[in-house]
Amino acid sequence: MRQFLIIASLSIVAFSASFNSDVFAKDEVVTVKVEDEKPVKKEFYEIVIKDHKFSPEETIVPAGVKIKLKVINQDPTPEEFESHDMNREKIIRGNKTATIFVGPLKPGKYHFFGEFNMDTANGYIIAK
Repeated sequence: MRQFLIIASLSIVAFSASFNSDVFAKDEVVTVKVEDEKPVKKEFYEIVIKDHKFSPEETIVPAGVKIKLKVINQDPTPEEFESHDMNREKIIRGNKTATIFVGPLKPGKYHFFGEFNMDTANGYIIAK
């Protein structure tokens, strides 16, 4: 169904462009973003703690598979990676890295936070 929608959308763009030749230059490439495309599984997903914040704030992972998070604490003080949604908590000492396995996750948005800096250290794992 998704392929049909993309082809139909490109057909409409091409049809409308035929009425106005200024819309596209010859040999111009049209990029179509598909929002519901499933992310590719990586060996691990990296999350950095710096200045008592998680970066990136949102990490997109594939649903239905076990994933490995590498959480790197670049702050000199410890932080606790905690998630009630994913049933995980781990203290990560200052300037250290921790490996945390989660999943398989159902499609959805899973909150995690730093318990020692709850006002600033917040993030989400988004399973698609």
